[in-house]
Amino acid sequence: MSGVVRSLSRCLLPAEASPDPGSGKDRDRRWEKENQQEAAKREREAKRRSREIDAMLARERRAVRRLVKILLLGAGESGKSTFLKQMRIINGHEFDQKALLDFRDTIYDNILKGMRVLVDARDKLGISWQRCENEKQGMLVMSWEGRVGTTGVEPGEFQLYVMALSALWADTGIQEAYCRRSEFQLIQGPSE
Repeated sequence: MSGVVRSLSRCLLPAEASPDPGSGKDRDRRWEKENQQEAAKREREAKRRSREIDAMLARERRAVRRLVKILLLGAGESGKSTFLKQMRIINGHEFDQKALLDFRDTIYDNILKGMRVLVDARDKLGISWQRCENEKQGMLVMSWEGRVGTTGVEPGEFQLYVMALSALWADTGIQEAYCRRSEFQLIQGPSE
């Protein structure tokens, strides 16, 4: 009788509630198969990324082999930076807008430093001013102090000195000092 009840209970119970002795094993096999498929998929992706990285490293190695490095040695103001800029121009590489703005600031800095040297040299060489008013302009330029650690003068700051620089350059005393520049050191190019 108990066997009949068991048979009837299997028939009357819903399918998911009926005890199936093999269902746990099937579920474990399916889960294991899915995990194996996922692991194989991750491994294929890892191999693909590894090939991409290897290809990128090979391209970089070839580029580095073609790269030429040079070390330029020389005293300050000997033309190292000028040489590199000339090489860039000769090889047709344009300067970007940022580089051009940096050059402008450096040029402003060199103009002010150069005029300071000329005003100081004029005084040391005993050359008199053509116009007495230019002594004040010279004092204004001599009062300029370049900021430590910077490589250039901002356009707004430079504008404060434009009239003084123009007046000084027109003065025959400054022109005479410039003609005698072999007697003192006057910078000739960009600061390095």
